[in-house]
Order: sequence, then C-alpha cells, then structure tokens
Amino acid sequence: MKRLAPFALLGLLAAPVQAFDLTDMTEAERDTFRDEVRTYLLDNPEVIMEAVSVLEARNASAQETDDLALVRDNADAIFEDGFSWVGGNPDGDVTVVEFLDYRCGYCRKAFDEVMELVSSDGNIRLVVKEFPILGQASLDSSRFAIATYKVAGGEAYELMHEALMDYNGATDPAALSRLASGLGLDPEPIVAALEDSAIDADIRENHELATKLKINGTPTFVFEDQLIRGYVPLDAMQQIVSDQREG
Repeated sequence: MKRLAPFALLGLLAAPVQAFDLTDMTEAERDTFRDEVRTYLLDNPEVIMEAVSVLEARNASAQETDDLALVRDNADAIFEDGFSWVGGNPDGDVTVVEFLDYRCGYCRKAFDEVMELVSSDGNIRLVVKEFPILGQASLDSSRFAIATYKVAGGEAYELMHEALMDYNGATDPAALSRLASGLGLDPEPIVAALEDSAIDADIRENHELATKLKINGTPTFVFEDQLIRGYVPLDAMQQIVSDQREG
C-alpha cells in the first residue's frame, strides 16, 4: 500500500469539506485514509499534545468569558449582600470575596495567605461567604460564626472566624461555647441566636448564589470580576490584585 507523505496528508486534512468527503470514498479508500492518519499520529505524537493544548486553551477562554458574565449578572449578591462579614479596608479599591468551609483543608491552607494579602496590602476589601458543604461539623461551625456576628459584631466574628479555621473539636453548642469563652466572648447570647431563622437564610442565600456561579467546591474566590475556583497561593493572589488595579 502506498503511503502518503506527511505534508500530503496534512494537505488532505486541510482541504475544504467539499473537496474531501468521506462519504464519497470507497471502503478500501476509507481504510487507507484511516491507516495513514493513525501512522502519522504515531510517528508525530506531539501533534496530539498540541491539539490537546489548543482545546484546553479554547475551553479556558470560554470558561473565563462565561465567568465574567456570571460575576457581572450576580454582582450585588456577590459584593453587597448585606449580611456577609466585610474585613480589610471597607473602602478598598479591590474587593476579594471568598466562599469557604471551616473544615476544608485548602481553605485552612489559604487562610494565613489571605490574611497576609489583606494586611500587607492595606487597600483590599475582603468579603467572607459562609459556604458549608462538608457535612454537619461545617454547618455547625458556620452557623455559630454567623450567630457570633449577629450578636457581638464584626470584631467578635473575626476572632471566631480565625479560631474556627484551626479548630478540630466537637461542634455542638456546648463545645463551641467553650471555644467562644476562650476568646473572651459571652457564649450565652450566641447560643440563643442559633434559633434565629435568619442564620439559615444567610447560608441558603450563599448556596443559591454558588449554584448560579457554578461553584461546587471551596475555597472559591472572586477578585473583582475574576472568578477562581480552588486554592490560590499568596504570590498568585498578589499578582491578580495587581492586574486588577492595572485594569
């Protein structure tokens, strides 16, 4: 069987559809063509990797475009929901939003880096979205953190938020009350506030927003108009913030 030279095969593949129609080929010609394509790819496997890279780039570009639209369409709920804790500089020129779960290992890994980003920069507005997805302990922790915020305010929430990022104990009200006491907080009104239906409403809103944004894991970040699913190291976060400022 005569073998097509690689450049001839590429020319055949690049030909207009009307000039190359598999339906017009005989079965023998079709088998020959398949053999040539297979031989070419086996001899030049880098072509497959190039094709995969092109596909991944196209998919990433499409995802980025889709994410930009998702953030734009849900901006009020993302940045100004009226119930999520806001830290850092409330008047900062860049807003960073984090969806997190207290029992998420990568959220814990990111915590110190997020705090370093905010404190070292000085001009970042941080919004924390309580997004418990890893079971009852996660839900208990988020509910207690939100109750702390509602009862004792932002500074108390920040203390509880930081403590829960390191906490691995039981999450029943008695155990979390001991944690609160150790932080110098009065646990009784916090435990009482756990009966407030607004706590579950806040968490439900965050879950509904996450569904709209196609978020199914933690941590997930929104840097202004950029949605990033997964852990981001400090140097990468700093670069993203810099890029956002440069516009």
